[in-house]
Amino acid sequence: MPETGRLPDTTTGGALPGTPVPKTMATFDRAYANRVMLVLAGIVMVVLYVEGMLTPSLPTIQSDFHVDTAQVSLVISAYAISGVALSPVVGKLGDIYGKRKVLMGVMLAYASAVSVTGFSPNFEFMLAARTVQGVGLTILPLGMSLVREEFPRELVPRAQGILSAMFGIGFAISLPVGSAVSQSYGWRDTYHSAIPVVLLLTVAVFLLVRESTYRRPNTRVDYGGAALLGGALAGIVAALSEGQSWGWRSPLTLGFAGVGLALLVPFVLWELRWTRAGHEPIVDPRLLRERNVAVTNAVLTVAGLGMYMALFALIYRFEFPPVSGGFSQNILQAGIDIVPLALSMMGVAILASVAVSKVGVKPLALAGAGLTAVGFVLLAAAQTLEQSLLYETVTGAGMALLNASIINMLVLSVDPKDMGQATAMNNVFRNLGGSVGAPIVGSLLAAYVTGVIVPSGPLAGTNLPSLLAFQYAFWIAAAITLVGAIAVFFGEEVLGPRRHPKFAHLPQLAGRLGGRSATAPSPVPSPVPPLAE
Repeated sequence: MPETGRLPDTTTGGALPGTPVPKTMATFDRAYANRVMLVLAGIVMVVLYVEGMLTPSLPTIQSDFHVDTAQVSLVISAYAISGVALSPVVGKLGDIYGKRKVLMGVMLAYASAVSVTGFSPNFEFMLAARTVQGVGLTILPLGMSLVREEFPRELVPRAQGILSAMFGIGFAISLPVGSAVSQSYGWRDTYHSAIPVVLLLTVAVFLLVRESTYRRPNTRVDYGGAALLGGALAGIVAALSEGQSWGWRSPLTLGFAGVGLALLVPFVLWELRWTRAGHEPIVDPRLLRERNVAVTNAVLTVAGLGMYMALFALIYRFEFPPVSGGFSQNILQAGIDIVPLALSMMGVAILASVAVSKVGVKPLALAGAGLTAVGFVLLAAAQTLEQSLLYETVTGAGMALLNASIINMLVLSVDPKDMGQATAMNNVFRNLGGSVGAPIVGSLLAAYVTGVIVPSGPLAGTNLPSLLAFQYAFWIAAAITLVGAIAVFFGEEVLGPRRHPKFAHLPQLAGRLGGRSATAPSPVPSPVPPLAE
């Protein structure tokens, strides 16, 4: 029985039942594809609006709920952990039931979580709400899958670059706007202001997005694997976040870390059993055996870790006083201070989306990793606010170059019928890095302190971190980024003049095709290229 429940596509000349027929330059609906991109861009921006206001508000949230720096990092980590656990489940559900239906469900769940988070009566309630809100992280893999279905291969690099650029645009808009609302009315009202926009975008998905043509109705969802992975991550991240306050050798810290690590054993056993039973696990070894999938996952794990470490460290340095090596900015000023990083990401991502087809993925990804590491080192050495603003543009440019290029190695290598699972699994690895990035920085800020206790104000009672804590955070991020760059060398090129022979059918000059149809027929006879061995 075929894995997909798709009927023949009569617009492409017909195909055997269950055989996905990719769009080509001659058959894709440009107006509809652009409409999908517009809706997805709006969703990315509203998610980033909420996150953009939340990050500069962390010191205020810390003060409101009387928690320390390491504990408040859980606000970021709880969101990332649930996103890690939910992404493969949601991606698989999209493959089974259709990505439009699942995207609508995700938007409703996200809207509900956003609605209640602003009314959090205590820190524990906020953590629970943020955990549910993590479903927002599953929007990206669903969107990437829809883009891959609606755009021909010739335009996929450009479409992926636009999505990557939306992160920069979203940060550039959300940080000052969200921070202004938080500064004037409080972080709770910023949550309230997002509710109607999320609901409006949910309606837009219902009215403007068609149901996905790729289905796999006979596939089972690995709920057990998702629960075990989420539990393992929760234990490890809780130990990292609370270790400083509990004591690194305390029973609580060791217990949470031990439980988290111990759960990895039944997780592996469960995944092996699930695979032997003929089902697809949450971390599919079949896909992981594909070289380009494994390389992309490794690189984006590092990228997620570095980005979360950078954002968390930058915001706190902007808002902390000079005794910590900080610049005494308020919420609004700190939000605006991140805008150069966002604008840099936006501009470079757009340029990368055009250049990647000519230059290739690997050269741009390596350049991006190197530039990101240089940016981290410069940020560690920055002595003034002006230097930090300048150096963060270098970091943002490197991040955009790395992300906008390397994702093509995944989406142009994987069979379209596996795209939902592959992008969701990639999201797992990306957010795996993010889920531990904030706690690492929080632990550094709690461990390396000046001994100065703030007597009053939003940071009252806080033992201020030293400059060394921020420098360690940036140095660690730089080292990890360079280590991750090594993985790029093991990938097989999918674009540019040096692409691997198995990807010779991919267009070399996608960025120049624009609205013109490809004149040369594809040398690959089958409508779907075979999976990489």
